[in-house]
Amino acid sequence: MDLIRMKDVNKRYKNGVAAIYDLNLKIEKGDFVFIIGSTGCGKSTLIKMLYREEKPTSGKIIVGGIDVAKLRSRKVYKLRRKLGVVFQDFKLLNRSTVYENVAFALEIFGAPKSEIHSKVKKVLELVGLKHKAKNYPTELSGGEQQRVAIARAIVNGPKLLICDEPTGNLDENTSLEIMAVLEAINQMGTTIIMVTHDTDIVNRLKKRVILLDSGRIVKDYQKGTYNHESIKNFK
Repeated sequence: MDLIRMKDVNKRYKNGVAAIYDLNLKIEKGDFVFIIGSTGCGKSTLIKMLYREEKPTSGKIIVGGIDVAKLRSRKVYKLRRKLGVVFQDFKLLNRSTVYENVAFALEIFGAPKSEIHSKVKKVLELVGLKHKAKNYPTELSGGEQQRVAIARAIVNGPKLLICDEPTGNLDENTSLEIMAVLEAINQMGTTIIMVTHDTDIVNRLKKRVILLDSGRIVKDYQKGTYNHESIKNFK
């Protein structure tokens, strides 16, 4: 069953820059999909439209049964409850502990303290940071900070996890650790969409790969069929 459907989607910014052209895409529940392409090809715009940071100029975007393109601003929270977002730069609250950073994602939706405690404990254990619950972000390595960000993104049990260059600031070994966490989350049923420039990770994981060029999907590699050697000017 489709979790995401994008039909005839176009995005043109107010400054006249056209970022996405006639894009059609379906992503099923439980998929793990890489979005790749050169800088400026439209990767970030595509995922920003999925979590309604940006609105399409035209076309239809359905995420978890919600028509994102028509969603009023005051109703965006209904969409955000269905998904989590992980960024390259972590976006953690430096004056809050690991526990507090993750709990915040539940507190903003008014979850009771008992539920917060149970879910935060469980998710920190999943990402291997239960023993760091009382630490502050500045006391953690880059990889640990990214795992906190992932824990915060999934603590609400989202159907969809969107990752925007989550390994971009990390070394190779740490990147592989983060990908192992994401694979475990995917195997639990969460759909994952990940924008990346890391060709080694894309080659290693053998997932579905969407290649963008100048705002268009130029190739949709099904699981296990992508070969970086055939792609030029990837970065």
